[in-house]
Amino acid sequence: MKKVKKTIPWVEHVVDDVGTALDLNYTLEDLNVRVVQRGICIFCRGTKMLCGKARCPVMVKLYSLMKSRPLLEGTQIEGASPPGVFVGRIGYPYVWAGPLIPPIGGDTSIFDLPEQWLERRIDEIVDFRFSLVRGKFMANVNKPDSAGKLMDLSRELVLSASPVDAEAEFYRKPGGDFVVGSEVQPLGPSAPLKELSIDYVRTDHRIEGAYRDGDLKAADAVLDLYGDGVPVSKIQRAFSVGLFGVEKQRRLVPTRWSITAVDSVISRILMKEKVKQSPVINEYRIYESNYFDNRFIVLMLPSAWAYESIEAWYPGTSWNPDSSMIAMGGDWEGYQGRTTYAQIGGCYYAARLAVTEHLSREGRQAAAVVLREAHPGYIMPLGVWQVRENVRNALRQGFKKFNTLRESMAYISGAFDISLKDWIDTSQLLKDELRQEKLTKYFA
Repeated sequence: MKKVKKTIPWVEHVVDDVGTALDLNYTLEDLNVRVVQRGICIFCRGTKMLCGKARCPVMVKLYSLMKSRPLLEGTQIEGASPPGVFVGRIGYPYVWAGPLIPPIGGDTSIFDLPEQWLERRIDEIVDFRFSLVRGKFMANVNKPDSAGKLMDLSRELVLSASPVDAEAEFYRKPGGDFVVGSEVQPLGPSAPLKELSIDYVRTDHRIEGAYRDGDLKAADAVLDLYGDGVPVSKIQRAFSVGLFGVEKQRRLVPTRWSITAVDSVISRILMKEKVKQSPVINEYRIYESNYFDNRFIVLMLPSAWAYESIEAWYPGTSWNPDSSMIAMGGDWEGYQGRTTYAQIGGCYYAARLAVTEHLSREGRQAAAVVLREAHPGYIMPLGVWQVRENVRNALRQGFKKFNTLRESMAYISGAFDISLKDWIDTSQLLKDELRQEKLTKYFA
């Protein structure tokens, strides 16, 4: 008997764009895999730095937890939701969902607004996220309305333009595992939610308009809100709780997927309707950004649209903790786009959004290669927003202009620690660009 992977039709339920559905093609195996890795933490305990990181990520999380723990003494909390929600993916289509509420009042909007985090320290961002208590209740992604009052209130939170005062009662004291992943931001303690009440909600009428329109397709809602200046993170949040789409087809979307889906939807449309319709640049360009000990270079080539994202993780970083070698990987697409989920995950789509929005704003077309060096100072994954905002920052800074590919590659060789040969060996687009010449002439 031939075993066939069963795909998850969540994108088709929410977005009618077949290209986007193929672009984000998940399978059941992608959802429920849990990996337990034996490590050296038990021998190190944050004192010997055996992993090679500059600081122990476990201790950073612990210090943040210690700051918020005194505020979590019982099963009830009061605070101002940024507003924020989280929809899990384990157990799909039955998932845990619910609001994010810190035991802090006042203006907490910065706690869930990654567009404003780029110049913050990692410790500050961890404090923001671990201060958010996850209230959770079980919901069927295909029948969000059946989740009842808790879902209704969670959606009402997402419609708000500003923090909302909320009170929550849990079945037990919040605690348990912390969520840290490559796509989602770190999240703090959680507990099953028993009761939730919220004060007056000052609605964001742009999001509310999309929610009230039961005939507006989800992709169109995403694009309309993006065009109206709604931050991508807020669109992703609304997308996850099923506020968009034809009314009878609305579904919950796990937060991890909603982030990548919104990045993919916006970038695909910008690519198709603006970038590919624009004239090609007539020089080689290099843009740079360096935050959180992540070095980014965006190389733009005077060619028809193509895109590639390559990451290099140094030993001692989150996704290369034990090796003594630098780990490199990437993925790419040509002019016609792609039909499979990118191997390096959500970072691929986050960077693609930043590139396409820049080119569409400028009214130009180019082939773009995003190169990333992640150094040991990046002690824990903060979420794909870091990639999106780093690439956006690079593209805001202006570019260094080069007349030839050789000149631009020589600059990259001096800007990165990793050899130019390693970047080229990992890259499909660079090899294509250099195909008519000998590669050896570009490295000393």
